Order: sequence, then structure tokens, then C-alpha cells
Amino acid sequence: MDKIRDYLRISEAAEYLGVSPGTLRNWEQQGKIRAHRVPQNGYRLFRLPDLKAVLREVGRSPLKRERTKLAGRNQRRA
Repeated sequence: MDKIRDYLRISEAAEYLGVSPGTLRNWEQQGKIRAHRVPQNGYRLFRLPDLKAVLREVGRSPLKRERTKLAGRNQRRA
């Protein structure tokens, strides 16, 4: 079962990929990436492994500052 730390909000996911939240919404609508919805509020959450797969497809790695930020974020949630 996935843990909440395995998911990023749309703004975090967009920053991780180096795109805008609007681009991420478009990709979801086009079926390029899957967003999981929070039933209570409809917010989009993106699985970190899915985001990493997108980066592998385009041959990029996340920005160094974003990797550092995510590492700290995951430590706080644990």
C-alpha cells in the first residue's frame, strides 16, 4: 500500500518535473500521467514513482534543489 509521502501535490509535482501546474493538468487530461484524486476535495496527487518514470522517458533528472527539498519533506512526514 502506498504511503502519503509517496504522493506530491500538483504544485510540488510540477516543480519536480520542471513544468507548470497547468501543463501537468493537460498531461493528465491527455492520459500522459495519472493523477489520484482526494475524495474529500478533488485535489490531484501524483505518485513519485510515476513522476520519476516521466523523467526517465524524457531523459532528465529532477532539479537538485527539488531532490533536496523532497528529502526533507519525506523526513518530516515519516
